[in-house]
Amino acid sequence: MTFEKKWQSPTKEVETSAINPAHYKDTPIQFIDAVKAAMTTEQYLGFLRGNVIKYLWRYENKGGKQDLEKAEWYLKRLIEEL
Repeated sequence: MTFEKKWQSPTKEVETSAINPAHYKDTPIQFIDAVKAAMTTEQYLGFLRGNVIKYLWRYENKGGKQDLEKAEWYLKRLIEEL
């Protein structure tokens, strides 16, 4: 699985196999947009921050570079939300 850098804007459809796998594409709304709609702003920012922490925490033992790229994706999204 390759992680392609295509994050001009995280609000656009993400075209990465790591962040947007095929099983997320079978619905009319992106998963990340559904999560945002279901949460308060504070909760959503916490969700994004939590994912940044998760991927940074585990990259050495699990996902390596791909986890760092996922952390970067969530961090960029968090920054755009501020």
